[in-house]
Formats: sequence, structure tokens, C-alpha cells
Amino acid sequence: MNRPLRLASWHHGSAAEYGLITDNGPLRLSHCFPQWQTLGKVLAQNGIDTLLAAAERGEPIDPEAIRFDIPVPDPGKIICVGVNYPARNEEYADNATAHSRPSIFVRFPGSLTGHEQPIFRPPESEQFDYEGEIALIIGRSGRRIPAAQALNHVAALSLCNEGTIRDWLRHAKFNVTPGKNFDKSGSMGPWMVPFHDQEQLSDIALTTRVNGEVRQADRTGRMLFKPAALIAYISSFTRLRPGDIILTGTPTGAGARLQPPEWLKPGDIVEVEAEGIGVLRNQVKDEPNP
Repeated sequence: MNRPLRLASWHHGSAAEYGLITDNGPLRLSHCFPQWQTLGKVLAQNGIDTLLAAAERGEPIDPEAIRFDIPVPDPGKIICVGVNYPARNEEYADNATAHSRPSIFVRFPGSLTGHEQPIFRPPESEQFDYEGEIALIIGRSGRRIPAAQALNHVAALSLCNEGTIRDWLRHAKFNVTPGKNFDKSGSMGPWMVPFHDQEQLSDIALTTRVNGEVRQADRTGRMLFKPAALIAYISSFTRLRPGDIILTGTPTGAGARLQPPEWLKPGDIVEVEAEGIGVLRNQVKDEPNP
């Protein structure tokens, strides 16, 4: 199987750049397109094909000299989906019936960091948890998008560890936002893979490992709300725009659901892997004192 094209954002010294990740290392392309400062700007101008066509003008970069950013460093919206794999509703052990519509909440860009960058456990809580997910990166604007046309609005796929501070999800009756938005508590990347057809999403394996141990494993074909349905539902209440990101939900097996719960601690390595996309890897550290 051929390795998919991989578009990534990174810092090279103090400069924010983007380009291709090849088998020989990073290939900078951002210098070829000064009008597009980020991959988000590339998406906004429907420029991915133009970017890829310029690969022969790319500049090789020492892979040791870059720090990965999230693939779209300037997303307009990050919309998250909860309880989207079989048995996730039962994991909550609250006797609530499964809903006929997806559960939706939001994250802020500052709550995520890039591949191989540390994710931070905040001093406010030790209940730091992982959630491996597939991210849909929107490339075409739309409102009230029919499900039959929804995947035409996806530009690329990526991975996310939707890191969560569990006890901060329950500080009030409806209070998901705080527990999902501690600075750099989650990650996204390592890159984005251009989306071409449904087969890239229809039934691929999604796995989360902690220190090499498989904690979550499922397949996208078992999603309760498929990507097209998510796009149709979300676009009914908000206009989706290029660079927006939809996080499609996590399988069973998060640390909070183990007996006893197993929280992430400094030194742990979390890996999220999906077929045809790659492996997102981060080490846990305590959040540094500002």
C-alpha cells in the first residue's frame, strides 16, 4: 500500500512553516506561497492541489530542526462529537438511553498541541485522560449540507488525542467546556492526509495506546453517527468553513472507565493510530509554572 500524501505545519526555529512530510524528511513549501501564510489559508483558497503540484520546488528541512504544530494552526472552529461508538453510552453508567442525535461540544485551538510535543497535566487535577479520535478537516464552505453531499466538504483527515480533565466535566450540570479546554491538554496531527473518497473513512482501524498498551480499539465503520451525518447535523446550526475541524468521537476504553481508573501521569506516552493516516505521539508532562 502506498504511503498517503502528508501535509504538515511546523515551526523551524522561530518561523511558522508548512509543507510535505516525505520518506526523506520534511519538504518546505510555504516559501513558495507567501500569499498563504498557513495551511488554513491554503484550504480557504482551495489550494491543496496547487500546493502539491509545487512539490518539486520544495526545500528539504532537517527533521530534527522542526517542531510540529497542529496541521491547521488557525482553525475557525473545532467541533467535537461525544458518545459515537458502540458501548460508549453504557460506559457512563448513568442509565440514560442513547440519543438519536449526536452530542456536540467545542474545543479552543490553544487546548491542542502538535505531534511529539508534550501534553500537559494541569495542577488543578490528576484526572487527566486520553481519547483517540479521527479529525475531519473541512475544505469547502456550507450550511445545511445534505448528508449525500457532505463528504464533498472534507478536505483532509487527521488524528486527535482529545485529552480531558475528567472531574472538570462535572463542575456543574452542563459543564463540558472546562474539562476539554485546558491549555495543551490534547494534541492533533501529525499531519493531514488529503481526502479523496469514502473508502478512506468507511471502515478503518482506530487505536489508542498508553506506554505501548492498547487501551482503545475500534473501527470507523461502527460509528453510531457517520461522518456524513455529523456534517449534515452540525451544518444545520452553524456554517462550516474551510479550516474548521470536526472531531468524530472516541471508542470505549478511556482511563476513566477502567477499574480502578488509570489516569495519565508525567512520562506516559500516548499514541493514536489510524490506518491510512499515521500515528500521533505525545508524552505527558506536568504543566509548567507560568
